[in-house]
Amino acid sequence: MEEGNQTGMVLFHFRPFSKLPEVQTLIFVVFLMMYLVSIGGNMSIVLTIWINRCLHTPMYFFLANLASLEIFYSSTIAPLTLASVLSTERTVVSLAGCGAQMFFFIFLGSADCILLAVMAYDRFVAICHPLRYSLIMSWHLCVQLALGSLLLGFILALQLTVLIFRLPFCSSKEISLFYCDVLPVMRLACADTRVHEATLFVVSVIVLTIPFLLITLSYVFIVDAILKIRSAEGRHKAFSTCSSHLTVVLLQYGCGSLIYLCPSSSYSPERGQVVSVVYTFITPVLNPLIYSMRNRELKDALKRVIMKLLLVQTQETF
Repeated sequence: MEEGNQTGMVLFHFRPFSKLPEVQTLIFVVFLMMYLVSIGGNMSIVLTIWINRCLHTPMYFFLANLASLEIFYSSTIAPLTLASVLSTERTVVSLAGCGAQMFFFIFLGSADCILLAVMAYDRFVAICHPLRYSLIMSWHLCVQLALGSLLLGFILALQLTVLIFRLPFCSSKEISLFYCDVLPVMRLACADTRVHEATLFVVSVIVLTIPFLLITLSYVFIVDAILKIRSAEGRHKAFSTCSSHLTVVLLQYGCGSLIYLCPSSSYSPERGQVVSVVYTFITPVLNPLIYSMRNRELKDALKRVIMKLLLVQTQETF
């Protein structure tokens, strides 16, 4: 074990995107814009659902929870990444700091994926059992499902983070990504990590594979029920409420599977860098856009909120 590791002074730093300051500055501006748009978009969804009583339904309750998770998820990664990209020197992260970032990344990301499965179940009940929807999807059950997603994400994140950060780390502390992700940090360990890789795979199956299979099963029944609807308008409305959720599912699970369900021996830092940018910066930007553009009720509610704010501002001006 290295001397720095024995004294507890283990410090990490992130690999820069480019050695050219101009490129780093451009990346900083792009990342900052995406972060602000994602925070603003998700915050708009949360406030719109909270303000409009007509949106106080289980579907929009889960959507507001998803948007809230996206806000915290983005804020776990973006500030430190922006500081690292903008800095002319290496941004050093302590062992505890890296562990904290990894914990919240796994916790919020896992809860996000599990909540998407819960949302699929909500759509399944709404379309396949519409007459019993209000009875099945009671507010008590909705709160339990939302809290259950957070609890399961918390337990998985805590176990995996503690397991990884009990490893001894070698002299090279350069993380091959722009944040403390599991595989890049694990690669810096000076010990056998086969148990840790197996644990990561099990967690990935729980967070990605099982929810995705449940979502797929839900949509098999949903599509079957939609095809039985006689009116074209009814089929269109049913498809429109599901298409936005399905788009987000494919983005989230697709990116996660490319990193965490592939054998760790085939992990490529370059591919990991690209995919990580997609699900840490691009996906949080796209999610509110997808939901607001494909959901007419939410789109109309957003317009009403914006018009109300503009009216208040105009009245204050005069």
